[in-house]
Amino acid sequence: MADIVNLRRARKDKAKREREAEADANRRRFGRTRAQKEADRDTAERTVRTLDGKRLEPEQKD
Repeated sequence: MADIVNLRRARKDKAKREREAEADANRRRFGRTRAQKEADRDTAERTVRTLDGKRLEPEQKD
């Protein structure tokens, strides 16, 4: 025999799962400390400076 399902409860449960998934995605996207963000930014800038310093020919500006 089939289980009885309360449609209102099922709808609320589905909405809750969707909210939790969105919150998890936001935590991954925005949940970093300022120090972590600055460390990543410094690493990227250092990489650019290092690569620019090792160019064989200077960049041509028209």
